[in-house]
Amino acid sequence: MSETRYQMELLKAMNQNLSTRERMYRLFNEMTDGAFLYFCADKTEVTTIGKWSQYFDFKISEKRDLERIYDAMDEPYVIPLRDLIHLEKAGKDYGSLECQNRKKTHWFRFQVMVVYAENGSVAEKAIGIFNITKYKKQAEELIYHSHYDVLTGLYNRNYFVSFLGNYILKAEKENETVSVMMIDIDDFHKVNDSLGMIYGDELLQQFAVVLKDLCNDRVTACHLNSDVYCIAVYGKDHLQSSEKIYESILKRLEKPFALSNGRSIRITVTIGVACYPEAAKRPLDLINCSEIVMLKAKNNGKNAIQYFDTPILHDFMKNVELETKLKEALAHKRFELYYQPQYYSGNQKLRGVEALIRWRDMDERMISPAVFIPMAEKNGSIVPIGNWVVKEAIGQYARCRDLFGSQFIMSINISARQLNQTGFVRNLLGELERYRVDPYQIELEVTESILIEDFEVVCEKLRVLRDKGVRISLDDFGTGFSSLSYLKKLPINTLKIDKTFIDTVLVDSTTRIITESIINMVKALGFESIAEGVEEEQQLKYLHAIGCDVIQGYLLGKPLAAQELEKLLESDA
Repeated sequence: MSETRYQMELLKAMNQNLSTRERMYRLFNEMTDGAFLYFCADKTEVTTIGKWSQYFDFKISEKRDLERIYDAMDEPYVIPLRDLIHLEKAGKDYGSLECQNRKKTHWFRFQVMVVYAENGSVAEKAIGIFNITKYKKQAEELIYHSHYDVLTGLYNRNYFVSFLGNYILKAEKENETVSVMMIDIDDFHKVNDSLGMIYGDELLQQFAVVLKDLCNDRVTACHLNSDVYCIAVYGKDHLQSSEKIYESILKRLEKPFALSNGRSIRITVTIGVACYPEAAKRPLDLINCSEIVMLKAKNNGKNAIQYFDTPILHDFMKNVELETKLKEALAHKRFELYYQPQYYSGNQKLRGVEALIRWRDMDERMISPAVFIPMAEKNGSIVPIGNWVVKEAIGQYARCRDLFGSQFIMSINISARQLNQTGFVRNLLGELERYRVDPYQIELEVTESILIEDFEVVCEKLRVLRDKGVRISLDDFGTGFSSLSYLKKLPINTLKIDKTFIDTVLVDSTTRIITESIINMVKALGFESIAEGVEEEQQLKYLHAIGCDVIQGYLLGKPLAAQELEKLLESDA
């Protein structure tokens, strides 16, 4: 080798050693929160610096003592750590490894730096040891929170979806099936309302333990949200497994849950089951299908299990489409009011009209109120729809009064949600004042379902309105939660006898006895009686004979559009 070339190689090796030493010295300076071992190749002594005594309960003074480090580490890390500390391959001057101690109480990061002599042999070696337990725990917590629900300890929604996806991929390869069970605690809001969220959460935790005990390598559970859980079951016997799981849950629910406040709570659950590949082939779609059938079971009475089938999905999609159309109709006010006349049974003079909402969709098809009203009550849109009806009906009354000088009663149906709305009484009275309408000409029709909850609050609102002159009518009497005690306490003026009684009043003696008793009771209480659904002349004659005050039905008048109502009033003017 030429002298010039030799000098260049020597300079390169010196620069490499200088770079490694700089890194070694930098490591020394960073050892304020670690331990440090240093030794030379040609000496047996080992120098310890920093927090060595805080990390380990043995001393290192010679190279042979290094074996004690291996004994202190957990078995899986011994060989990799030995290879790292004995790092002596020429040109490799740095290495790092994370290890857990044998007691599994601490994590350490070992960093080894080597300085080589000119001939390629090891000249110096430094071993830095850092306690990274805190950072490991933080990382573990992050992983835990990314996988598990903090409240229940079950898998969270995101990780469950990922886990379910793996189940499905495996099932596709193995020609297996996967079922998803969506579990909802029935009427859980009542627990929160009566006991508070703290004890509600405690119940959720205890129920999660029930599901956790059912888990194995083929069954996985998650807390989806609030009071809803999901279970994924792998294998062709999914129906049998789902049924067994359901039976196990029911058996546990035979006993109440004991809360820390001393209260015992009994619950029921509603479950929907959807299976891959029958119902869906993607995780989110499968979960969605299980929710659809769970909601179907809830609508059918709760405390049951429902399995997916195609008609259920078809009905659900129709409802989704209808709900979307309903929102559009509400946004663009595509509703209209029809008015069904009410006549006195004796002289058959017009008493008033009942405002009935109608909805014609974009295809000019009429959607029955029996279809969209329950949907509106469920999703809350009944409140803005009901408010629109109130304004439209009062406005139409004012128009008819101004055109024909007519004096009649405008009956308006009020929903429970609408009546419970803050400011309902104030807003209604404001509309009457705006149109200069006599409150006595307006009648609010309420159903018995309104009275189930907050009876006293409802009565107070109705009492305020009646004191202002607004008439109050109890609709569909005898079909819901009828109680004679309601009639004593309710501030009503009118009671409407449901169509179901009128349909059979001429042919069924029991119905006649009930109908006559209702009318006699109404008269004794000083209320006005209205019979709905009168379609035959004989029904009219009979009702008049037993003292029914007012008749409403197709016999004397079908629901009329606004223009037809105005023609009727014009002819009577």
